[in-house]
Amino acid sequence: MNLKAGLWQQQTLKLTMTQELTQAIALLQYSAQELTAYLENKALENPLMQIEHGNVQPMNPLIDRQRRKHHTAEQNWINQISEKTVSREEQLISQLNIKKLSNDQLRVIRYLIQSLDVNGYFSGDLETIANRIEVPLEIVEDGLAIIQMLEPAGIGARNLQECLLLQLDVNGLAERIISDYFIPFAEKKWKIIAKELGISLKEIQEVFDEIQLLNPKPGALLENDSPNYIIPDAIIERVNDGFTVRMFDDPLPKISFNDQYYKKLTTTEDKQVNSFLRDKLQDYQWIIKSIEQRKETLTKVITKIIEKQLAFFQKGPEYLMPMTMKEVASELGIHESTVSRAVKEKYVQTPVGTFTLKSFFTSTIQTVQDESTSSTQVKKAIATMIQKEDKQKPLSDQEIVEQLKTQEGMVVSRRTIAKYREQLGIPSSTKRKRF
Repeated sequence: MNLKAGLWQQQTLKLTMTQELTQAIALLQYSAQELTAYLENKALENPLMQIEHGNVQPMNPLIDRQRRKHHTAEQNWINQISEKTVSREEQLISQLNIKKLSNDQLRVIRYLIQSLDVNGYFSGDLETIANRIEVPLEIVEDGLAIIQMLEPAGIGARNLQECLLLQLDVNGLAERIISDYFIPFAEKKWKIIAKELGISLKEIQEVFDEIQLLNPKPGALLENDSPNYIIPDAIIERVNDGFTVRMFDDPLPKISFNDQYYKKLTTTEDKQVNSFLRDKLQDYQWIIKSIEQRKETLTKVITKIIEKQLAFFQKGPEYLMPMTMKEVASELGIHESTVSRAVKEKYVQTPVGTFTLKSFFTSTIQTVQDESTSSTQVKKAIATMIQKEDKQKPLSDQEIVEQLKTQEGMVVSRRTIAKYREQLGIPSSTKRKRF
């Protein structure tokens, strides 16, 4: 083995990721909000790049002064109604008779309320809190007991079992079952409970139905979350007998070149300034090119989706056909990862609703006729089958496999049924059984 030092010449072929290519890939996978934030940051770094949001108008003092006089009359009065948000602490404290509470009690209650999680549960240690705020443990225990008497029922519970007990009538059958047989009851080992309590399975079923009406997350009722609105990246519209794609660019800021700044600085003979301008000009040009490339790629992918999922757009979601990113990439002559980045966190508005682009890609399920169906259609068939089943004798996963094959012609394994059932939020047959 030759271990001597020396110089050798060798030819190799490798892919190098340039900064411009990395930027183009990043822009493709950005959502509209992420792209807006990216462009705003770039505008701060690049003085040659100007951005203007669509809802921002240039100021004109003469016009604005006249406009301001009629501003109130022109605005829609409904939009001026502001929603006053009340914090969770304020909602709970407002239920108390503060005059009957000592300063220590009120301080402890406020501290405990601030310690509740988003579901309204208390998971801290009472003794630790007592030492931290320097009050007797009895005051902290009484404070938690006071919170647990407030609305919504179940607030301040330390676990799910206590949360349900706080919502039930005292000395009732449901209270006894949850208190003494919580785990067997949840696991539907009802025959053991019925034997020990001397009651029928029908009575336990009635308790189960009563428990189903309770709220396991009472803290959610105190939240004032404003609704989230989805802004589509593209809009698919029906035109005569076909469909057309229109990219929805309104949320994105408008980009323009600061020509005045560029002309002013190009007159200088400073080499560093000229080098800086060249770099920023190239950066601006690459951003414009990358955005156009992003728009072009998205348009191609969505057009191909329409072509392959025509029945979906004509008849509805139940006609979604199996389609993979590899198929679309192959037909468009691009890499599969490009399709994956293009559909990431993107939404499209269609005549039948608004969907994520990723939802149009489903795995293929074989049928007995050697044809193929989508996993979405299989999930719908499973949900329909379970909805119509006899609840006293619910279908097992293996029985669903056999019925799908004989009735729908779909060939699916038992493990796939279990996976799809979990994705649909449907419990197993033992937990679906009613007595």
